[in-house]
Amino acid sequence: MRLNLKFLLISLCLMVALITFALWANCGVGHGLVPKWPQHHGDGDNSFEQTEEIDCIINQEYAIGCRKEGEEVYLPFSFLQKYFDVYGSLNVVDGSRRFDWTHSYGKVNYPKGAYDPRGIFMYFENYNVEMRDRVKCISAIDGVPISTQWESQGYFYATQIAQFGLSHYSKNLTEPEPRRKTVEDGEREMATWIVPKGSAMNRTIDRMRPVAGGAVLSFSTGKSFDTAVVLPMDHVLDLVLSIDVLLRPNSTICVTLQNRETQKLYHVYYILADLLIGVQDENIYYGIGLNSTGAWKHLTRDLFVDLQKGLPQYASTDKRRKMRRTELKVVEISLLGNGSIDNLTLSTSEHISHFYDAAEWLIRHQDPSTGGWPIPVRRKLGSGFGELARGWYSAMAQGHAISLLARAYYHSKGDKRYLRAALDGLKLFRIPSYQGGVLATFLGKYAWYEEYPTTPHSFVLNGFIYSLLGLYDLNSTAPANQSNEAAVLFEQGMASLKKMLLLYDTGSGTSYDLRHFTLGIAPNLARWDYHATHVNQLLLLATIDPDPLIAQTAERWKNYMVGKRAPHN
Repeated sequence: MRLNLKFLLISLCLMVALITFALWANCGVGHGLVPKWPQHHGDGDNSFEQTEEIDCIINQEYAIGCRKEGEEVYLPFSFLQKYFDVYGSLNVVDGSRRFDWTHSYGKVNYPKGAYDPRGIFMYFENYNVEMRDRVKCISAIDGVPISTQWESQGYFYATQIAQFGLSHYSKNLTEPEPRRKTVEDGEREMATWIVPKGSAMNRTIDRMRPVAGGAVLSFSTGKSFDTAVVLPMDHVLDLVLSIDVLLRPNSTICVTLQNRETQKLYHVYYILADLLIGVQDENIYYGIGLNSTGAWKHLTRDLFVDLQKGLPQYASTDKRRKMRRTELKVVEISLLGNGSIDNLTLSTSEHISHFYDAAEWLIRHQDPSTGGWPIPVRRKLGSGFGELARGWYSAMAQGHAISLLARAYYHSKGDKRYLRAALDGLKLFRIPSYQGGVLATFLGKYAWYEEYPTTPHSFVLNGFIYSLLGLYDLNSTAPANQSNEAAVLFEQGMASLKKMLLLYDTGSGTSYDLRHFTLGIAPNLARWDYHATHVNQLLLLATIDPDPLIAQTAERWKNYMVGKRAPHN
C-alpha cells in the first residue's frame, strides 16, 4: 500500500512536469504576437526530395506552375497578387527576411478627438498636394496648384486648390514653429551683395509701397547676366523663399540651387510673364504675371517644389529618382534688370502664407451669381453618363472651399470677405443638378449633394461627405444669425446619408458611387484608397453624430481592409 502511494505521487509529478514543458514549448520561446500558420513539410527529414513541380488548374480556365511539398500546394504570390488584388513584399526585419502580406494598401487615420471645425481638417496634415504627379506646378502668379488631372496643359481646379490650403492650415497646427532667417530687409539685416562695375544697388525708402515700412533694396543692372547683382550663399534645409518684389520690364530674380551630392547647379527664375512654367536645360522659369510690372508683389515659393516640378521635363531617364529636400542648398540669389526687393527670408515652411494664397484665390474666382467655383474642363464620369460641360460645379469643391473659407474667417479674426464667400457658396446646394446646381434626389425623397452632377445621378459617396463637412464647418463658425442655412443643409444631408449608407456596402469593400442602381450595371467598386477615405470620413463623422450606425459601419468597413468579410448565409 505504501509502495503504491509513492508510485502514484511520482507519476503525478511527472505528469505535471510534462504538461508544463509542453505548454512552455507551445507558448514560450519563439512565440510572437502574430499567430503562426501551421507549416507542413512532409513526413521525415528528407522533405526536399518530396518537392514536386505541378500544374494548378485555375477554375478550369488556365494553368499555372505550382509546387507540392508533402500534402501542401504552394502557388506563386505573383499570381495571388493579381488574382485576389492583394499586396506583399519581401523585407528584412531585425536581420531576418520575412514576407509581409497585406489585404489592402489603404490607411486608416483615427481621429485624435472630437472634430474641430477651426482645427485640422480630417488628416490633411499628411497631405502634400503640391508634390502630386497631377499637379503641374504652383502658379507664381496666384500661389496655388495648377492641375493636370483631366487636361495636360494645366488648369485651376477649386477642389485641389482648397485641399492645398487646408493641408497647409493643418500642417501649421501640427508642425513646430518654422525656422526663419531674414537675409535682407533694407535696414536691420543687410546682406553683402556683389555689385559688378556698371551696375548699381542702394537702400532707399519707397513711399509707394502699399504697406508702410522702412528702406528697400533697389538695383539696376545691364541686360546680360554677368552684370547681375549677386548674393553668394551656402544655405541648407530652409528652402522656402519669401520676398516682396517690384520688377520693371525685362527684370528677373534668379535663385541658384545646388545638389550637395552631385554638385549639379539648377537655376530657378521668377520673371515678368504670364507663364506657368518653362524649362530649358537646368533653367526653370516661373512667370509672376505681366500685371505685376512696376507693382509690389509678395512671393512665397517652396524652392524644392519649384525645382522638382521642373526636373521631370528634362530628365533623360524614365525612372528618375526624386531628389530629396536635404540634398539641396541655396548657393546664390541674383537680381537682373531694374527693381526693388524687401523682406527676403528663407524658412523651413510658410504654411499660413500658402493657406491665405488659396483663400484669396477662392475670393477672386467665385462666380458672383451662383456662388460657385466652376470647373473649367469637360468631364465624363463613365459609360452611360452624359458629359459634364466646361464650367460645371461640384459639391465636393463647394464643400472644400467652404471648409477653407470658414477657417480663414476664424483665423483672420473675422474678415467678412471670407464669411460672405462661404455663405454665397451655399447657393448651389439648393439648385437641382439639372439646372446647374449640385442637388440630386434619391428615389424622389433623399437629398444628395453631387460631386459630379451627372445625368443620370451618380451619388458619389466621398465627395458627398466632404460637402457635409463644409456645411458643418460653416454652421459651427459663422455667427448664429447667419448659420441657419448651413445647419439645415447639413442635417438634410446627414439624414440622407444614414438612409443610403449601406447601399455602398458590398460585404467585402465599398462602392465608389451608385451607378449600379442608376445605370443598372455592375457596381463601381472603390479602390482601396477610396475605401479608406470612406472609413476615415465615417470615423470623423462619428465624433459629430452619435448615431451608432456611423461608428458600426466604419468599424465593419475597416475590417474589410484586413480581409474580413460579411458572413455567408
